[in-house]
Amino acid sequence: MSIYNIKGLAPLALVTLLSACGGSDNDSDNDGVVDMPDPMPVEMSYEVTVTNLTYAQPLSPIAVVLHGDSALWTVGEMASTPLEILAEGGDNSDLIAMDAILASASGEGAVGPGASATLTVTTTDETATHLSVVSMLVNTNDAFTGLTAMDLSSLAVDSPQTWTLGVYDAGTEANSELAGTIPGPADGGAGYDAERDDVDFVARHPGVVTMDDGLSTSVLTQAHRFDSPAIKLTITRKQ
Repeated sequence: MSIYNIKGLAPLALVTLLSACGGSDNDSDNDGVVDMPDPMPVEMSYEVTVTNLTYAQPLSPIAVVLHGDSALWTVGEMASTPLEILAEGGDNSDLIAMDAILASASGEGAVGPGASATLTVTTTDETATHLSVVSMLVNTNDAFTGLTAMDLSSLAVDSPQTWTLGVYDAGTEANSELAGTIPGPADGGAGYDAERDDVDFVARHPGVVTMDDGLSTSVLTQAHRFDSPAIKLTITRKQ
């Protein structure tokens, strides 16, 4: 057909011809669906400050961990092995390495009486809904302090929450206060021992007796006694 004959075509035929000759190349294979990029993960960051309120009980390096809604310890229940290791020897590495832990931070050294330590823990994991903080009182057999399974949904950005916390007994090592059984500077003794020779459940700690209160075999003095609270804990959501 000559181009000059287009003028003679009926309107409908002309539209059909033009459509066939000038079809659009913009049709996509996804029927108009546009692929959107994945959203950027939201980073959540928490600042934790622990202040030692005792007179002569250094705290082992502070462990701060994020996890789901399960507690790291429960009063009246048996301590896990990672908690036992921390409570008897101050080593938090096994606790931080637990499968349930989604993010963690550890202090670099002991926190002396009257001193404070601040750590920051960060994650993008939305299942990290709870926070725990734990440390050993090192001039004891198996005393520890801290907070477990704190629900992070209650924290607003830059709105700190503060607690004063007491002391727990892991129940894994008898509170003998004997020479060679306490890893802190009062004795320099052994830390973790896999054999459990106590009640084998977590409880509130009754306190130490000391040589000054009639336990002649104790390596502790009245300076090592502690009352509740033992620490002040402040948690602030930063982002």
